[in-house]
Amino acid sequence: MGGCFSTPGDPEQIAAHREVEKMLKDTKEKMAKQAKVLLLGSGDSGKSTILKQMRLIHKVPFTPQETEGYRQLVFTNVILGIKYVLDAVDDFDMEVSEENQKHLPLFDSFTDLKDGEPFPQKYFEPLTELWKDTAVQKAYGRGNEAALPENYFSHLPRLWKLDYTPTEQDIIRTRSRTTGINEIVFKLRGHDLHMLDVGGQKSERRKWIHCFQNVTTILFLVSLSGYDQCLAEDKDANQMQDAMAIWDSICHSQWFKSTSIILFLNKTDLFEEKIKASHIKTFFPDYEGSQGNVQEGKDYFKRRFLKLSATSNRQKEREIYTHFTNATDTALLRVVMAAVEG
Repeated sequence: MGGCFSTPGDPEQIAAHREVEKMLKDTKEKMAKQAKVLLLGSGDSGKSTILKQMRLIHKVPFTPQETEGYRQLVFTNVILGIKYVLDAVDDFDMEVSEENQKHLPLFDSFTDLKDGEPFPQKYFEPLTELWKDTAVQKAYGRGNEAALPENYFSHLPRLWKLDYTPTEQDIIRTRSRTTGINEIVFKLRGHDLHMLDVGGQKSERRKWIHCFQNVTTILFLVSLSGYDQCLAEDKDANQMQDAMAIWDSICHSQWFKSTSIILFLNKTDLFEEKIKASHIKTFFPDYEGSQGNVQEGKDYFKRRFLKLSATSNRQKEREIYTHFTNATDTALLRVVMAAVEG
């Protein structure tokens, strides 16, 4: 009968077995040196901004190609920004001044910039005049009702210089909808830190499940300034209520029973300005703090999120690490992340 069967002492089989064992050991050691951090939160919470800041903090520079891409994105953000405000002017039954009416057709459509192409001069004066328009300013003042993004309009002369290159702050403030999964790897004290950013809009959340395996830490971002804002994709939904619903499901998910969770209550700078004129109680009737009191407002939302994370049937309550942050402030975030990475 043929001699195709290996005996228990077959040198080839023993060598193959040892090779497999070595591969498994190497893989296990490699996995032990990896940390996987998942950035979660609703749309506009600042996840992509955190990822860009982490690159700056860990000295992972933007390539010339990336910088050029962000330069083009700044232009797109400016043009779309004025379009969104003009749409809000219409929605609020207002009109721009008669002398500014002539500028409106220019923004019906636009062409993306090509590599190295300066910002077209034809937009500079119309943007400058429209931004000063009374109706535009009033509509922007009601931006929470229309999910209007932050903008670059106070920087137009600098942006329209022929030699304009985006600063780090320009790059941090650029906005583009995250689709799919973005991953960056940082070296941290001999370990690989894998940080994953996934889209926060409702249509993107079904993709989150693909990131759940072997997660070391969840970094959950909430826009504090979203307490009076609607969602960009659903004008009838409140940003903060949406964030609370996601947070509740994440904290009680079977996937994350033993995963550490860090809560970033983000955009404190915008919150501190907004709370002066927009009362929390209007949107959260159970709020009993003073109107315009920043600390009481921050404490209220911190309590709300920590209460949602609590559960009566877990023997040992998981500790939630909470930080108040401003994702566009590199210095502040550097201090916070040093504590987080600990």
